[in-house]
Amino acid sequence: MGTSAFGDFLRFYRSRIPLTQEELAERTGLSMRAISDMERGRTLTPQLRTVQLLISGLDLKGDEAAEFTALARAGRMSSAEEKPEFPSSVVMSHSLPPVLVELTGREAEREQLTRFAAEAASASHLQVAVVHGPPGAGKTALAVDAGHRLGTRFADGCVFLDLRGMDAEPLTPERAAHRLLRSFGVDERQIPADRDDKLSLYHSLLRDRAVLLVLDNAANEPQVRPLLASSPGTLVVVTSRNTLTGLDARHRLAVGLLPLDRSVALLGAVAGEDRVAAEPEAASRLAALCGGMPLALLIAGNRLTGRPQWTIAHLADQLADERRRLSVLRAGDLQVRAAFEISYHQLSPGAATLFRRLALVPGPDLSADLAAVLVDGADEALEELADANLLGISETPGRYTCHDLLRVFAVERLELDEDPDVVREVGTRLRHWLLSVATRNARMFDHDAADSVRDRESAGRWLALELENWRGALRSAVELGEHEQVLALAKAMHWYSDMHGVGELWREVFGAGAEAAKALGNTRDTAEQLNYLSWALYALCGQPHDALHVHERAAAVLVDDTVTEAWTWYYGSAIRRRVGEPEKAVWLGRRAVELFEQAGYLIGENLALSLLGLMLGSVGSVDEAIEVQERGVMQHRKVGGDDGLLSMMLIRLATNLAAAGEVLASLEMLDEAESLFLRHGTTAGVARVRHNRGIVLMDAGRLDEAKVQLLSALDEARLSDHRIEIMARLAELADAAGEVGEARELRVRALAECDRYDTPAVRGTASELAAALTG
Repeated sequence: MGTSAFGDFLRFYRSRIPLTQEELAERTGLSMRAISDMERGRTLTPQLRTVQLLISGLDLKGDEAAEFTALARAGRMSSAEEKPEFPSSVVMSHSLPPVLVELTGREAEREQLTRFAAEAASASHLQVAVVHGPPGAGKTALAVDAGHRLGTRFADGCVFLDLRGMDAEPLTPERAAHRLLRSFGVDERQIPADRDDKLSLYHSLLRDRAVLLVLDNAANEPQVRPLLASSPGTLVVVTSRNTLTGLDARHRLAVGLLPLDRSVALLGAVAGEDRVAAEPEAASRLAALCGGMPLALLIAGNRLTGRPQWTIAHLADQLADERRRLSVLRAGDLQVRAAFEISYHQLSPGAATLFRRLALVPGPDLSADLAAVLVDGADEALEELADANLLGISETPGRYTCHDLLRVFAVERLELDEDPDVVREVGTRLRHWLLSVATRNARMFDHDAADSVRDRESAGRWLALELENWRGALRSAVELGEHEQVLALAKAMHWYSDMHGVGELWREVFGAGAEAAKALGNTRDTAEQLNYLSWALYALCGQPHDALHVHERAAAVLVDDTVTEAWTWYYGSAIRRRVGEPEKAVWLGRRAVELFEQAGYLIGENLALSLLGLMLGSVGSVDEAIEVQERGVMQHRKVGGDDGLLSMMLIRLATNLAAAGEVLASLEMLDEAESLFLRHGTTAGVARVRHNRGIVLMDAGRLDEAKVQLLSALDEARLSDHRIEIMARLAELADAAGEVGEARELRVRALAECDRYDTPAVRGTASELAAALTG
């Protein structure tokens, strides 16, 4: 989650004094966690009292205090929900359950039901709305709330019927029609005994009425369909755990889980707002552990109400243990586990098996291919679980999601219902499948291979979508000592990592690869993986000193392998420049070129020439820099090498061309690089081009064009210090345009980003930003 403007200014004012978060907490009486959440943007709506304490603790006066207060107010306004258009009203209906807890966090859903009711009033035929969602999502509470609010809009009021769809014996349509006839005021003696006659009478009476008919907890379409009849002016709201896709419904409303802020609000509505306000951090943690599920939040609130001596933190600590979580989430006859069990026991054997084995999936979602590794007949089982709302449908077509609490329940059922030996076998099969497919797809990006572009694009999609799953499989393999599989995957990821993924990912992957190679006694692979790890540290994580330490380890284990030695000096050259040793960087760059040329490895030689050009440019030898970079580009074009490598070399060449005053030639190089990246859908590469183009245009005085390029690059910037440079440059452009407020905000954001990186260049930029902000 990114920071907010309020959080960025809080960090800036704290750093200006300077104060640590702990010191500011002591000054204000706020907790370190609260201050951290505000700075990180996790808390967007600080209370006025909190803002006042911060103003005092930060010694803000005058305009700064007013600006700080306005930022907090803006956050509250942006997160506030609009109130429902119509006030609640009480419908006099003996069948409608009472509202025991005010419906909280469902403003959008309430508004939709209000619109459905308005449409029904003017419709020429029956309007049906299906409200579906997972167990515990609050479907019934939403429908009951609608009955009380909207029932008086219908001439004949609201009628509510629980179809008992999750019971062992749900209401049959005949029994349901019987109860509805009683709700319409029909005397028991006038209700026909014959099933068809009973339904006919029900249909005729419904056609003569305009009602809000709530059919709660429906089992399936055959149970509901006989209860529908052509009835203008009537709205039928059907709630179900199943999606009821076979029902001809005018409206569908999926009731999902609550976001964190609304979860906390619901917790406050049950347990008491004062109690929640007294422990805001613990309340947020408790709400998060409930996973946004209203039933779990209601139970948690009830447990707190029944135990006034408990702190919220105490209950949150109990829920933190996954093995106890579902047992803790019970209050009286309300149980999260029981709600899940009802749906689980109605599944077919194949769907139940797949549901249990979801506990073995490392990531938050899965595909049909992955599910097929877990069970036979996965496609049918997935659809059954999705229809039962025990799996969610991802926004990415073909993928499914699983709620945290349902995953905990799946773990329980896996332990209870499956043989441990079978579980181990399935877990091993899944882990090895993920590692094998990830390795195979990563090899598609090997510049020495001749795979088609189409294969590479397909492989990239798989690696991105299954990232959390193959990363989880890698972690398990590391724990189990599966060194061969770990090393194979890490080796395959080398070229893929160039333009994909974040620093933390590659630090983990290549760190695991280095340890696996060491355990296998392979010194060449150990040096190679340490080289890749050093790259992740300096290029993506902004930790050049750590990278230098890893580089020295790689150099220490070098064996008689010319290419590996060349890569070691290649990465060492980039690291030395980052730590402020440009002359040594040039020397190492030259050595890398010599070794790649000696080994006859043209890809490495061309890349090393390109990097050497950057090193030469940094010491002022621009003419030689251009010469060696043009040599690399020419050699690459001659043999028809990979487009991605050519693009990287063109960007580096463009930097030196611009430094030599050859702006048009620089822009031509960047245009070509961008077209190649766009051809292959490499968004990180496109951002890198636009970042560089923005700087070239800005230095050439073409400020409006520069701003467009830099803004386009900002969100996708990948290398460690690029976002800082982009924001600093945009701040300068804002200054030039007289946009003082925008310039200030950009500098504050850039300064906040500087905290993440430890390089001389970033430290220098941070000093410049701070001076501009305080000057």
